[in-house]
Amino acid sequence: MKKIPVGISSCLLGHPVRFDGGHKHDSYITGTLAEYFDFHPFCPEVEIDLGTPRAPIHLVKIDNSVRCIGIQDPHMDVTDRLRNYAQQHLHRHAELCGYILKKDSPSCGMDRVRIYADNQPQRNGIGIYAQEMMRNNPLLPVEEEGRLGDAKLRENFIQRVYVLYRWKQMIAEGLTAKSLTDFHARHKLIIMSHADYRDLGQLLAGLNKTTVMETAGHYILQLMHTLKKTASRKSHVNVLQHIQGYLKKELSPDDKAELCEIIERYRSGEVPLIVPLTLLKHHFRKAPDPYIEQSYYMSPYPPELQFINQL
Repeated sequence: MKKIPVGISSCLLGHPVRFDGGHKHDSYITGTLAEYFDFHPFCPEVEIDLGTPRAPIHLVKIDNSVRCIGIQDPHMDVTDRLRNYAQQHLHRHAELCGYILKKDSPSCGMDRVRIYADNQPQRNGIGIYAQEMMRNNPLLPVEEEGRLGDAKLRENFIQRVYVLYRWKQMIAEGLTAKSLTDFHARHKLIIMSHADYRDLGQLLAGLNKTTVMETAGHYILQLMHTLKKTASRKSHVNVLQHIQGYLKKELSPDDKAELCEIIERYRSGEVPLIVPLTLLKHHFRKAPDPYIEQSYYMSPYPPELQFINQL
């Protein structure tokens, strides 16, 4: 598989584009993730000609709107320039399958950015560029580098990136009613680990050549929204038990007891998700099942990433 295109704040790659001329190089991003992602760097503050180094900016609530203005020079308002920059790069953003933003940035922060009102900061803002970019790209998985330190949030982001990448591959190959139905079938267990998959399945009821394009648009929007919710241990247990049902005729009593014990130990937090998944893969190698073999649930991304070791 070729590397997946993912947008990123330039400073996280070590580019010296911060207001003070520095950077925020993230070794996990440039090490582990760079093996699988083709990073496309963006720095809106530099690219709207604020320069490096530059006078710092921040978000300020003025009347009923939020503006991005200079800290030292409050007459410098770059709000519209940052929004226009996002609009100008619609074509670049459309090629991406994910985006990693710099936390706390008045231009790039995804969440909890400081907004000043009467000189008092409140952490309830979104960076101006980030807000416009996300509004223009509702399907795009977006995360901040700080939140990638959380195993569940990291796994959730990576999983969504791979789902969107596979979706775009399917579209590029030519969308048909069959390809859309197959896509849903292969992701059904992943969906089940986040929510009730039947809602998405109902969208595909009565699918035909004349409705496939419209249905696909509704489907992928709902799918990417559903996957934003992190999968819980309880929902993973439900999926594991569902998968176990495909082995009910193949397992010996001892093997069944062992698998039930391992799933229960995962439920109680004694072992990570990789343990019951590995045991299930062992049994399916001896008793293959076409549906499970085609499902992405047990192999959602390259095994070298090993995010499920920490879940």
